[in-house]
Amino acid sequence: MIIFLLILYILVSVSLYKVFEKAGQPGWKALVPGLNFVVWAELVGRKKWHAAWLLFPIVNIFIFAALCIDLVRSFGQHTFWQSVVAVVLAPVAFFLIGFRDESTYEGPIMAAERDYKAKIVKAQKAGNKNQLKKLVRNNPFHKSGLREWTESIIFAVFAAAFIRMFLIEMYKIPTSSMEGSLLVGDFLCVSKAHYGVRMPMTIAMIPLLHNRIPFFDAESYFRKPSLDYSRLTPIESIDHNDPVVFNYPEGDSVIITPGRTYSVYDVRRGNVPSTVSMKDEIVVRPMDKMDHYIKRCIGLPGDSLQIIDRQVHLNGEPAQNPTHIQFAYIVRSQGGPLNLRKLQEWGVNLSDARDPIFMLDEQQVEKIKGMGNVTVNPLPQQPRPLFPYDQTINADWTVDNYGPIYIPKKGVTVPISTSTLAPYKRIISKYEKNDLQVREGKVFINGAEASQYTFKMDYYWMMGDNRHNSEDSRVWGFVPEDHVVGKPLFIWFSTKDGSMANGIRWNRLFTGARKP
Repeated sequence: MIIFLLILYILVSVSLYKVFEKAGQPGWKALVPGLNFVVWAELVGRKKWHAAWLLFPIVNIFIFAALCIDLVRSFGQHTFWQSVVAVVLAPVAFFLIGFRDESTYEGPIMAAERDYKAKIVKAQKAGNKNQLKKLVRNNPFHKSGLREWTESIIFAVFAAAFIRMFLIEMYKIPTSSMEGSLLVGDFLCVSKAHYGVRMPMTIAMIPLLHNRIPFFDAESYFRKPSLDYSRLTPIESIDHNDPVVFNYPEGDSVIITPGRTYSVYDVRRGNVPSTVSMKDEIVVRPMDKMDHYIKRCIGLPGDSLQIIDRQVHLNGEPAQNPTHIQFAYIVRSQGGPLNLRKLQEWGVNLSDARDPIFMLDEQQVEKIKGMGNVTVNPLPQQPRPLFPYDQTINADWTVDNYGPIYIPKKGVTVPISTSTLAPYKRIISKYEKNDLQVREGKVFINGAEASQYTFKMDYYWMMGDNRHNSEDSRVWGFVPEDHVVGKPLFIWFSTKDGSMANGIRWNRLFTGARKP
């Protein structure tokens, strides 16, 4: 990206040399960084300080586009397509102006527009209808209604796409994995800047669409060309218990069904309905086009994590739990059916309940016990396949008794062997792009035998607040730093159970989506 911007800047500066000369300015000023934009602003009728806006990220994109259009208009090029070329291929447009004899400087376009508008206003105030009609009829700056609408739509899409890409994006909570803190149907405002703006990698795409085109059953982007991962300086770092939006780590190869998207790794592990198989079409996605997930960051780079009897421990100490952390309970009434309406009033999600199993937080448990003639017991969790899927390491792990496991930190070196490799396989081969092979009981990285490995990135451990109904790091492992998208700021809208038909949760509008 830096190389591209540098090349663009050089081409624009060189292409302005002859343009400046035609406008009565010394050509060498086009080659002086900073001065060239000041002169450019003056040539189109802007104040000198207007060029300072080019120093502000994101804003400078729109300022640059406007300056390009104003410059070609100052040379008599007023058509829609001439403006498009000026924005998309600025150096080409400027070279053509500089070397075409018929291109002449007509003066600063913004000053001319201001003067003409002043004449119209003067005629209106004077009540001179004939003069006013003449000015309106001969207005050289008049645009057709179609062009006005076209330019407005293009600008709106362009602006929205850049705001969404670099600053703020809206997300909807589709599942109950964060239930207790974030509910199904909550719409989040997420900051892309707090954890550092991640620069675009997939650049050929339909604006405002993430990865699918509605109704067409197709992806909304081309995988090539693409750029390498880079991130701007963050405002703050991720902390324990921060909710984080990130790209699904196993979302690189997926099978898309009407109900949901499954990774091929889900299919291989057998964690999918029998109707889904590897015979289905597999969609391969670049990292920044993988589905978005939101979970709570439980473990930071360098932490050692273990879950003991449902309680997370970090580096040997009990971790802070979210206020409304939920677990599965068996709820049985000894005297007639349960009062489901009362449970719903207490915030129990009945749509996820499978009688007699309910997802409850501590407050809900105590309220239900207080109903009388009701038993509430934790649902026992049995060992099942979990990350890192190695029988020699975690054959007896459950979602309630898990670990210990080390969360990799950039620059830290760990010993590796065939018996300790499992948690780091995907990191070494997929996330950090090494050739990893195991032959004859030995580990080889990029062709060389290896007994240790130094991590190139930081990694995070993400878990849902609904601990028994969350597909999280216990299933797919670590979240690499380059998968981090942004920080949820607040809930700007919320529908009951994700449907407008069920009503709006007015009490959740503009409430925080931060730490518990």
